[in-house]
Amino acid sequence: MYVAIEGVIGVGKTTLARLLQPAFQAEVLLEVFEENPFLSDFYADRQRYAFQTQIFFLLSRYHQQRRGVSQILNEGKNLLSDYTFAKDGLFARINLEGDEYDMYCRVHQALAEKIRIPDLLVYLQADTETLMERIAQRDRPYERNMEQDYIELLNRTYDDFFSRPFDHTPVLTIDTNHLNIVHHPEDLKFIENRIRQTLNLTPYQPDLPLGNPIDN
Repeated sequence: MYVAIEGVIGVGKTTLARLLQPAFQAEVLLEVFEENPFLSDFYADRQRYAFQTQIFFLLSRYHQQRRGVSQILNEGKNLLSDYTFAKDGLFARINLEGDEYDMYCRVHQALAEKIRIPDLLVYLQADTETLMERIAQRDRPYERNMEQDYIELLNRTYDDFFSRPFDHTPVLTIDTNHLNIVHHPEDLKFIENRIRQTLNLTPYQPDLPLGNPIDN
C-alpha cells in the first residue's frame, strides 16, 4: 500500500501521515523542504527567486522519491508520504512563466517517467482563512511573510489540479475545516476508515454521521 497525502501549505499533511502510521503499520516519507536555500528569499520576493526555488525542489523531490519510495515498497512495506512528485508541477504553473516554465516542464516530464505513482492520493482541503490560522499557529520563520493572496491562489490551483484524475491515481478528497485529528481521535479514525474503504482494506467501520463534508 502506497498512500500519498496532499494539500495546501498548513492543511496538516505531515501531521496526518505521522498519526496514521501506527494504524497502517507503515513507513513514513516526509518532504524535506527546509533544506531549500532559496525558500525564505522566495516568500519575500517570489518573482525573483521562483526559478531557483522550483528547480531545487524538483531535483530534491526526485532524488528522495526515487530512493525512498522504491526502497520501502520493494521491501514489501506500507508507505505513507506527505507529498507527491506530481505537485511540483502545480507550483511551477503558478510561479514560473515563459522560457523558465518551458525548461522546467521538459525536465519535470523526463524525471516523472521514473517515479512510482501512489495507490491512493488523499487530498486535504481547507478554506484559506483556516489555512492562514494554521500557518500562524505553527509559526515557521520562513512562512511569516506569506501573503494570504498567495495561499488563496494556491487553494484555487490545488482544487483545479486534484479535481480530475491525475496520472490515473485515485483521489480521495477530505474537507478538514471542521476536523481536528490531533485532539479528536474520532476525526483521525474517520479519515483512516475512508482510506480503508477506498482501497478495500479491512477492517474498517461503517461511516458515522460526524457532520463533516467529504467528497470522493
